[in-house]
Amino acid sequence: MTTKRFHRLSPSARPSRRILRLLWAVLSPVPLLTLYYLAPLDGPLGIRTLIGFVLGLVAFALAMIWQVRAIVSSDAPRLRTVRAVVIGVSTLLVIFASTYCVISNSRPHSFTEPLSKTDALYFTITVFATVGFGDIAPRSDLARIITMVQMIVGLITFGLLAKIVFAAMQKGLRRREEEMAAEIDEQAGGGSGDPTAPTPSGH
Repeated sequence: MTTKRFHRLSPSARPSRRILRLLWAVLSPVPLLTLYYLAPLDGPLGIRTLIGFVLGLVAFALAMIWQVRAIVSSDAPRLRTVRAVVIGVSTLLVIFASTYCVISNSRPHSFTEPLSKTDALYFTITVFATVGFGDIAPRSDLARIITMVQMIVGLITFGLLAKIVFAAMQKGLRRREEEMAAEIDEQAGGGSGDPTAPTPSGH
């Protein structure tokens, strides 16, 4: 829906439209989490795991670039920003949780306890939130390296990416205001004719 069409909605219809978009943003991680729990993550640890991990991070970066472009062109930049943040965070969590799960299944002693999918997701969230309860901790070098990578990516996400996403939101809001102002000027000009046209004088 374009900005023009959105603002042509009746005032009573706009809140329901915003609520639907907000629900869509909040529920957007559900398919990703469902795929995570259904995916077979008990395969052997090898070069394919590393390639999959790197490709996952590349896909995350590309998805965020697409989300930034979508925010700028959206007729609801704030809601689109919420959706971008939710999708970005949930994607990162699933990428690292899947990697931890594969490592734990292949090398059970890589962590202080074998990780189920829920354990891996729980550990990923505690690292991402910098809580660190200490009940689950990496023990092998590989597990510690992946954990350090997650810490660095988390810092980048909260810092640079958040700045880019919210800057895109501000740009989208300015674009929407400019389009609304242009539409109002167009409607005003169409209703009153050309104000610069000369007025014929009577004889």
